[in-house]
Amino acid sequence: MVLVGNMYLPRVRKFWSAGVGHLTNDIFMSAGIVLLTFLSSTILPMSNTQIGLAISLKQLAGAISQPFFGMRADRRGGRWIGAGGLAWVVVTFMLALVTAIVTQNYVLMLIPFVLQGLGSGALHPVGALHAAEADEDRSATNTAYFFLMGQTGLALGPAIVGYLLDAANPTPIDGSIITNPNFFPIFMLGLFAIPSIIFMFTGIPALREKAKTDKKKKRGDEVEKTGFAVIAPFLIIAAIVIFRSLASPGSVNFIPVLFDQKGWSPTSYGAITSVFWIASGLSGVFFGNLADKFDRRYIIMASMVLSAPAYFFLPLADGFIAVILAIVAGGFGGGAHSIIVVLAQELAPDSKGFATGAILGFIFGMGALGSLAIGAISDMIGLGLTFQIVAFSAAVSGLLGLLLPKRVAD
Repeated sequence: MVLVGNMYLPRVRKFWSAGVGHLTNDIFMSAGIVLLTFLSSTILPMSNTQIGLAISLKQLAGAISQPFFGMRADRRGGRWIGAGGLAWVVVTFMLALVTAIVTQNYVLMLIPFVLQGLGSGALHPVGALHAAEADEDRSATNTAYFFLMGQTGLALGPAIVGYLLDAANPTPIDGSIITNPNFFPIFMLGLFAIPSIIFMFTGIPALREKAKTDKKKKRGDEVEKTGFAVIAPFLIIAAIVIFRSLASPGSVNFIPVLFDQKGWSPTSYGAITSVFWIASGLSGVFFGNLADKFDRRYIIMASMVLSAPAYFFLPLADGFIAVILAIVAGGFGGGAHSIIVVLAQELAPDSKGFATGAILGFIFGMGALGSLAIGAISDMIGLGLTFQIVAFSAAVSGLLGLLLPKRVAD
């Protein structure tokens, strides 16, 4: 590790290969909502429910597959799983784009769009496992940095694709979009991923390191002897994730839709989505550092409760004020993410890959259902009022954090 001033930075190659892979993966995953918003207003009209369904099914594909990929990573290290998952994400993104343009058929576009989630489901448990193990004394901070890399990708994806789609300036409801030379840079994005795939493949170990310290073994024995004490925190974490799902990651998928309805351009609504994600990632490092030093219950509570007012007022705002509220909502709402993952890893110290896959799968699965719920509810009562429901749910999730024990496993 290295300290810059008083700030810790990881230096292990294994960490950075996982982090760069996460960055690239999330660029392509987050670009999906901007792409759907763009397609809906040009060549493939979709309702909010259809947009929510597409996002939800993709997230569910990743969520359901993550525990399986996590178990494989526990046994084999995950080199092929992580790098192969990243390649799969890129290929299926391109297939979804081409299918939408060529067929202008929602169902046919949906197939590769949903299958993209399997690649992300493979990469996440592998990456988070090796990021946390790069320095076990800094597991929460390392995991936060790993998610910062991903959320930087989540931030860049909407901005990059929004800009490229805006520059293409295609004729609405016109299949000639595919012959527009200004649209070709979208198809070239796949080349960006090749160095990341190679770096991840060479940086992730072929076999997982099995060495255990006496402290780690003792901690594992204590967890095994106190099964009920483990179940209770798991149930509380599950409740936190369920209520948090509408706010993060569920709501961010409808930020482009919310501001498209206000008349913003793809560049603008892509940019505000990016602002949300980058604030979420940066705050994750800050809250992760706090969680390594202080009581995690209050860190989780503060993160989510302080995000609620921003979610409530976001649909009422425009211009610069909307950007500030997006920063606040993303910053506070994303702060608890890495802490929740580390808490789950501590509950299963000898099966961290499975634990990582299980909790991330649950987070993404609940986020998928949250996106679907937001889409369906907003078609009935409007997107603005739906975001205000999200604010209430975020506050409840934070208050549930106070029910956690001071440390899940020591």
